[in-house]
Amino acid sequence: MKMRTVCSRMLLLMLAVLALSSASLGQLRISVAFGPPAIPVYEQPVCPGDDYIWTPGYWAWDPDVEDYYWVPGTWVLAPEPEFYWTPPYWAWLDGAFVFYDGWWGPHVGFYGGINYGFGYFGVGFVGGRWDGGHFFYNREVTNVNVTVVHNVYNERITNITENRVSFNGGNGGVIARPTPQEEAYAHERHLPPVAAQQQQIQVARGNPQLRASANQGRPPVAATARPGEFREAVPARAAGAPYNPPNRRAGGAQPSGGGGRPAYHPNELPPIQRPPAPNTGNPGLDRKYQQQQDKLYQKQQQERQQLQQQQDQEHQRMEQQNGSAEQRQQMEQRHQQQTQQMQERHAQQTQRLQERQAPGGNRR
Repeated sequence: MKMRTVCSRMLLLMLAVLALSSASLGQLRISVAFGPPAIPVYEQPVCPGDDYIWTPGYWAWDPDVEDYYWVPGTWVLAPEPEFYWTPPYWAWLDGAFVFYDGWWGPHVGFYGGINYGFGYFGVGFVGGRWDGGHFFYNREVTNVNVTVVHNVYNERITNITENRVSFNGGNGGVIARPTPQEEAYAHERHLPPVAAQQQQIQVARGNPQLRASANQGRPPVAATARPGEFREAVPARAAGAPYNPPNRRAGGAQPSGGGGRPAYHPNELPPIQRPPAPNTGNPGLDRKYQQQQDKLYQKQQQERQQLQQQQDQEHQRMEQQNGSAEQRQQMEQRHQQQTQQMQERHAQQTQRLQERQAPGGNRR
């Protein structure tokens, strides 16, 4: 009986450890009211030696300072031979930005379609491959000194877009979904980021210059040859796109059209507020007023949806045409103006209805 109890406790402990491991490789729910900056433009440091795998830089979120910070790209030894790195990524989901952590596994899985460069161009990895227990580097997309590393090959990569958007879905995000093959890769045996990667994250988080509000999307340390070696680092040559951090940063805040930056799109506006239920003392008049309120509410909801669909289509066309950063900025400014005009028009409509329904108002 005692042995059975010990075995049961050991089983429960193993299940708890497995559950924690699975959670560490899944999504981390982070409610952020604004998306991360674009991927900055930077050069890849030279590979320091055999079997190092490139792990691209990305924007992480620090809830303590309520700001994004850049985790520099770096070369890392894989935890096991034949293992590849699937980068982390951000995605817009159910009114919040969600962070999906990176992982090691026998194949490169889905990472949001984000173009991190250096072989990670949105789908899979073309920067190198394992062969016979050793990693071979594609010199077309990776920076390798052949006097130090001899396992190399040349495979030309074509049709690479220069989209530097850093999140999936939502307004302005990359439009990509996992393929059936990538979904299958997600169920393979995975390992979390190694200790060297965790060190890179901690050093980056503690550096105020790597916060987006400080560097405007152009981090002074964009990449390192090895994790933690920030003194001999590669700075970003430019931001991936203009970045203007909003005034309000709240880790638990939802997108809003007030109190922070103006809303750019209808789905960032606060919900339409219904007027108080009519109470004139005349049941027939109350029903009439309620019908008027419902009709206006439905009309405004429909106009929001139509404008959102129109703007989503423009985002998709811009994505397909690989528009420049200037073109994207002009489009966002136009969307912001459209959204604000609609919001003002709806506020005026609601106010006029309330005035007509007020005692002594024009009830035509």
